[in-house]
Amino acid sequence: MAFSVNTNAGAMAALQSLNKTNNSMNTVQSRINTGLNVAGTADDSAKYTVAQNLRGDLGKLSAVTSSLNNAKSVTDVAVAGAEQISDILNQMKSKTQEAADAGLDQDSRAAIAKDLTALKKQIGTIIDGSEFNGTNVLKKGGGNISALQSFQDSDSTTTGYQTDSLSVTNLALDEDTAAGGFFVAVGAAGTPGGLGAKTADITLTTAADAGALMESVDALAKGLDTKISDLGAASRKIDGQLAFTSKLSDVVETGIGNLVDADLAKESAKLQALQVQQQLGVQALSIANQAPQTILSLFR
Repeated sequence: MAFSVNTNAGAMAALQSLNKTNNSMNTVQSRINTGLNVAGTADDSAKYTVAQNLRGDLGKLSAVTSSLNNAKSVTDVAVAGAEQISDILNQMKSKTQEAADAGLDQDSRAAIAKDLTALKKQIGTIIDGSEFNGTNVLKKGGGNISALQSFQDSDSTTTGYQTDSLSVTNLALDEDTAAGGFFVAVGAAGTPGGLGAKTADITLTTAADAGALMESVDALAKGLDTKISDLGAASRKIDGQLAFTSKLSDVVETGIGNLVDADLAKESAKLQALQVQQQLGVQALSIANQAPQTILSLFR
């Protein structure tokens, strides 16, 4: 090899090797600092793109979970209110049966009517109070139970973003029309109606009045049982969907980790090796830089 003071090939080779080691150390330190093997598209475009799409899906699942939790709370409040009303109707059944006894004196029947009035007004109070976050599915016009169950992107048969929703129609237990509800007129014997106007007292003049009210209470109780069943089914569906969404979120998050997370144990081992290489590279560069000094000995 020729001796030259203008060109030091050994030093340049040592410097290139040292720069490569330093770059590798920067990469390893970045992975250790961020915990990510793929922190940006410059690291791996394909993996980064897939991970970003999955992060978007994870955000959507979070929105679905929030929607389901809100619907679950609305449903739980509605179920609690409906079950309490069902208990009250059972009490009213007993009292109307007692009032329908033809041998009962008028004062006793009037006392029972007062109890029935109190129970009816309690039903109204429960309906009004069964509200969560502005939604009262028991009260007419109080809103419906609605929740996102999942999400799906646009496909060949639809235009734009589509959602798969869960919905339970408002039960309108305080309906005051002939369509039904608690607070419609009491039907004549054999024609079940409601409990009368919401604020009106119940009056039982005769055993026939009590009999008519008893038939109305029985009909209302049966109708309410169906509505409670619907609420229970919705509640179970929401629970199942919440469990599925939670598991799906975990799977997606794990998938993102498999794509972009760094193996910190491996990176730690690499860092140790690179630190040794860096020290050796500095020493090699120092030795290479001293090579031109040997030329001076040729002129002594």
